[in-house]
Amino acid sequence: MTEQTITVTLTNEKKPKPDPSTLVFGKVFTDHMFMMDYTVGEGWHDAQILPYQPISLDPASVIFHYGQAVFEGMKAYLTDEDKVLLFRPEKNFERLNKSNDRLCIPEIDEEFALSALKQLINIDKEWIPNGEGTSLYIRPFVISTQPYLGVAASVSYKFMIILSPVGSYYKEGIKPVKIFVENEYVRAVAGGTGAAKTAGNYAASLKAQTVATEKGYSQVLWLDGVEKKYIEEVGAMNVFFKINGEVVTPQLNGSILQGVTRRSIIELLQHWDIPVTERKITIAEIFEAHKNGQLEEAFGTGTAAVISPIGEFLWNEESIVLNNGETGELATKLYDTITNIQNGKVEDPFGWTVEVE
Repeated sequence: MTEQTITVTLTNEKKPKPDPSTLVFGKVFTDHMFMMDYTVGEGWHDAQILPYQPISLDPASVIFHYGQAVFEGMKAYLTDEDKVLLFRPEKNFERLNKSNDRLCIPEIDEEFALSALKQLINIDKEWIPNGEGTSLYIRPFVISTQPYLGVAASVSYKFMIILSPVGSYYKEGIKPVKIFVENEYVRAVAGGTGAAKTAGNYAASLKAQTVATEKGYSQVLWLDGVEKKYIEEVGAMNVFFKINGEVVTPQLNGSILQGVTRRSIIELLQHWDIPVTERKITIAEIFEAHKNGQLEEAFGTGTAAVISPIGEFLWNEESIVLNNGETGELATKLYDTITNIQNGKVEDPFGWTVEVE
């Protein structure tokens, strides 16, 4: 990629900032956005930061008809010293390129993308909330823009980054959620796009999520798409179980997203000398461990929620409750440690945080 410069156009009308105490997830957006274009033969070009605004696309654009799109989720945090920290952003842009490769989208320059993100955050720094549990959510994404009704990779794309001040992902906050184990619908299979962060994976999950919501459950636990017995992930999160003192999580198999928070949790547990294993796990094993009194905790991990303790599973009309529906000790410790590192409240021994200067 050739050396890029970013054209900056600032808004003339700044939007009112929301009250941090009323923030929900993903409904309010900052004053500016980043955008650049790709065309075959020219590569990525016309990088710009401009006022947040609608974009104009041809009705025949590939994105509308064949779903060629990828995205990422990241956060920026404001410390007590008024510094802005990112959490392992290089891992997100690295994963974005892995998703790009799977969807036949040209790769982005990861170093340039991080530099552009920092510049965008500095321009909209006053949007970063400072309330408990709040942050600035970052959504980088790439969409296909060629007007063409044919099943082929697009020859043009837009790479954009938008920012949103957010509160907790779940309205319940850091409290155990109820999980519905999905037996009928399938999100992804090995060889498919499950390991990529692409829009179609989430569209495929909506029906099961709707059913779960109607039954009073917050998220869906997906089983493998072939035998429907092995645990994969929970909705928008990876999943962990503490069984008889050991923490286990499904191993990456080509249909599970390689979560940045997932990797951080594994490294943190190893740092604490807590046994942690990546392996195949059946849903029957989890219910059996509960029956035997060995299932101590379960929790989801992801950028949006960080740690989401699980208080109940429903599978084949059988329900099990963990920890009397209360947050477990390990989930609490992991949540506190990760969020304190992200917010700069404790030392970061891993070099995970990156300051926006």
